[in-house]
This record gives sequence, structure tokens and C-alpha cells, in this order.
Amino acid sequence: MLKTVFFGTPSVAVPFLELLNELTQVVLVVTQPDRPFGRGLKLKPCPVREKALELGLKVISPEKLKDNVEAIKAENADLGIVVAYGKIFRKPALESTRMGLLNIHFSKLPTYRGAAPVQYALFNGEEETGVSAFWINEGLDDGPLAALLPCPILPQDDAKTLFPKLIDLGKTALRKVIADIEEGKIIKTEQKGEVTLAPSISKEQTLLSFKEMSARQIHNTVRGLAAAMPAYAKANTKEGQSMQLIETELSDIKSDMRPGQIVMIERNKGFFVQCKEGVLFIKTLRPAGKNIMTAGAYLNGRKISAGDFFFE
Repeated sequence: MLKTVFFGTPSVAVPFLELLNELTQVVLVVTQPDRPFGRGLKLKPCPVREKALELGLKVISPEKLKDNVEAIKAENADLGIVVAYGKIFRKPALESTRMGLLNIHFSKLPTYRGAAPVQYALFNGEEETGVSAFWINEGLDDGPLAALLPCPILPQDDAKTLFPKLIDLGKTALRKVIADIEEGKIIKTEQKGEVTLAPSISKEQTLLSFKEMSARQIHNTVRGLAAAMPAYAKANTKEGQSMQLIETELSDIKSDMRPGQIVMIERNKGFFVQCKEGVLFIKTLRPAGKNIMTAGAYLNGRKISAGDFFFE
């Protein structure tokens, strides 16, 4: 049985640790350090650390990975598996296991190299993404592939529905890679195609502008941000200007209104808003200081009419 080290931090990495623990002998788990959480700023262990301790596995959470390379080497592991660890690996860490480190990445490399491949695939309205298992080197997600599996993106998909699909597909890729290695097949295939990047998402990218963005751009941004920090817009409401948009739909309604104006209201359902190009239907939202609600529920009791300038 292979001896492995697992590198990962957030909840998305937990299913991979569980699977790796079934397929191999996990001799060490490496995570990010505990971070302050909540109003009391108490230290909270990351999801992978919590799961590793639950499984009875040895865990380290170094501030600087380079200071713990010798501890990793001392485990004499055959292979390292990385899923959303959150730090860059330098050469000493890459050489800390016999065969090196292999990363599970949620795109069809070389497209969407970087920290947010799922979000950018949705931002750009892609109809297909995938999972890549690749051997890490010192470049950004540019190592040779051990496996690449495609995944369609459905029109109704957003980050909340796409991540689970990619996790399942990633587990299939991990099973394949482990089986190949156990059979003596070390697959290293050069990445081919156009390189695109998916860097970390900034706060500025979550702000929607109905004056500057088309309905499709806004809709795809909402889709891409559905699983983490939601997209928001500045709205003319008594609760305040910040309003998160949780679910939207594209509309084929034609309008000559100005961007930000409400084109039409469907009571108990939602409302249509003119964008720079096209009209967007608002389904679910979160007003400032309120809980998430349907747009239909939000309209109840409010004096909002077609023609009102609702969004900036």
C-alpha cells in the first residue's frame, strides 16, 4: 500500500482526504494553521485538520512549509496529494516524498490556472470544465498531467451545484491516479492548449454595475459567486444600498428603459431589471441587514413599481 502525505485546508478538500485514507496509508496531513474565527476571534481549526484528527491521523499545521520539510521527509512517504492547500510549493517541499506531489485542480488545464477556476469558468459562461490531476512543479499549475476528466456545465449550474460535481469527478481522478501508480504506471502528459488564468477573486469583482454590465455578465457573475461571497449591487432601498443577488435568470424581454430601472414586476415571483444590455430577472436576494429571501417575498409590502431606478 502506498504511503502518502495529504496537503489541504478547506472543506472542499475533506472528501479527498477521506478517499485517500481508504486507498493508501496516510502517514501525515499538512494543513494551514488555525485561524481566528467569529466575534470572539477564537482559534478555529480548518476542516481538513478536524477531519484528520477524527480519523486519527498525524497532523501538522505550519506557518511556513519550508521550516517543516524535514518533518515531512521523515515520514518516508511515496507520494503527496494536494487539494486546495493554499500555499505555493518550493523545490524542497516538492522533493519531500519519493515521487513528488500531485494536485487535484478543478479545471481542464492549462485553462484556468490559479486559485478560482470554478468561479472563472462560470464568469465566462463556459459550457464545459473538468478536473486535472497534475504533477506539481515550481510554475503556476503548469506541471504534467496524470489524468484529465471533462465535466459539462449546465445552463442552470452555479458554483453551489458545480463544486459537488467536480468533487465527485476529482475523486474519480484520484482513484485512477492511485490505481495507475500501484500498477507501476507513472503518467506524465504535457499540458496542451491556450493558457488562461483564474486568480483569487477581489472584493471589487463582487460588485455588480447595471450601468456597465450586460444581463449575461451579471448573471454569470452571480452564478460564479454563489458558493462563497455573493455578488452585490448598490440599490435604492430604505435598508441601505448594499443588496446581494443570490439567484438570477436571463430574460428575453425587450425594453427601452435605462440601466437599473425596473422593467416589470411579477408579484410573488420577482422583478425584471434593465442592464447595459438585456434584461435580468431577480429571483433571490439578500437586502442589507436581512436574511436571504425570494425577490417575491421582498416585494411584499414595499412600494416598488415598474420604472423605478432600483439598481445603480
